[in-house]
Amino acid sequence: MTQESGLRPRELRRRVILPARLRLGSQWTDVCILNVSSRGMMIQTGRPAQQGTIVEIRRERHVISGRVMWQNGGKIGLQCEDRVPVEEILSLGTSKSLRLVATDGALIERRQVPRRERPEARHLGRTLQLTGVLAIVLALSISGVIWVKTTLAQPLRAAEAALSP
Repeated sequence: MTQESGLRPRELRRRVILPARLRLGSQWTDVCILNVSSRGMMIQTGRPAQQGTIVEIRRERHVISGRVMWQNGGKIGLQCEDRVPVEEILSLGTSKSLRLVATDGALIERRQVPRRERPEARHLGRTLQLTGVLAIVLALSISGVIWVKTTLAQPLRAAEAALSP
């Protein structure tokens, strides 16, 4: 595309292989960014996305919203709503996900606000589950006693009537 045709020349894309997360609807999946420019990117994913769908890409602290412009197999072309901070996304110095050395086994927190540990919530859940199971057992026991009582009551009344003078 040249200036004579009246169209802008295509912006240079930077070829990369960067891990990221994709949110499509309410579901998240891992993706790989294959190229990036200031207005869009191409990603590799195992999840199909319809043309025109709005998706969200997360790479470390960066959140990029974009519209699916095309899909070919597992590759998807995105047109981003805002300008993409290409240099910041490509900076590998702070990337914890691309370390080439073994770690000490510590988990890496990818969220901006870490998830809080709430052991009391797990305890509450287990207590509610146990209470529900006990309520079901109690209800079944009571209905079993009532069934046995009504089933045996009629023959016992007949036997009592036969034995009475």
